[in-house]
Amino acid sequence: MKSPDVTSTDDIVTLERLFEQRHSCRAFQPQPVPRSTIERVLTLAQRTASWCNAQPWKLWIASGAETARLSQILLDSLATDVANPDFSWPREYAGIYQVRRRECGLALYGSVGIEKGDKEGVERQVRENYRFFGAPHVAIVTCDESLGPYAAIDCGAYVGSFMLAARSMGVASVAQASLAARPDVLRRHFGMPDSERVVCGVSFGFSDEEHPVNGFRTRRADLGDAVVWVGESKTN
Repeated sequence: MKSPDVTSTDDIVTLERLFEQRHSCRAFQPQPVPRSTIERVLTLAQRTASWCNAQPWKLWIASGAETARLSQILLDSLATDVANPDFSWPREYAGIYQVRRRECGLALYGSVGIEKGDKEGVERQVRENYRFFGAPHVAIVTCDESLGPYAAIDCGAYVGSFMLAARSMGVASVAQASLAARPDVLRRHFGMPDSERVVCGVSFGFSDEEHPVNGFRTRRADLGDAVVWVGESKTN
């Protein structure tokens, strides 16, 4: 069977553009995204591949006044609850992973004028996570505990699909592990079953393009740093 010449279609060009345009938005405009737009994004993301087609992701979406209420609950929890995520944070960032993490952090803080040693500035920016960076909507992504770690992996794939689908509709987003730090708070607030495990949050809305925090971009590793070729000729 002859392989399709994907370079002759518009699909790859569109996909490349969406990947290039998508970024972690950290300043949003206050106006809400129309419900019809959100539902179209969700419909597209639902096509995400999953282990045995289990489609384990579940979204708990807050909008409008509920977004502000959830934000305040999470901010209050910082003083009273200890972080205890359902999925353990990385044990450590070492080597190139620490280099990338530090590079991203320095670019982020630099974009909003936070200098090295400015602990108050860092704390202020950290709290922006729990204000959802001003986004009018936030989705908490969960999966059922019985499905094990592959369900969380599937949820990660879903989040990637959601963000690309959102970008195609002119909607900005940011995935936030920080929102999973206190899952018991979220389970109480949303009335989630105890079996639901919080994977992450995704804040979304229309980007505030004038805000300097949305002006920096992170670099991507070369293929040689991420791919090991086995049994392939370098000339192919």
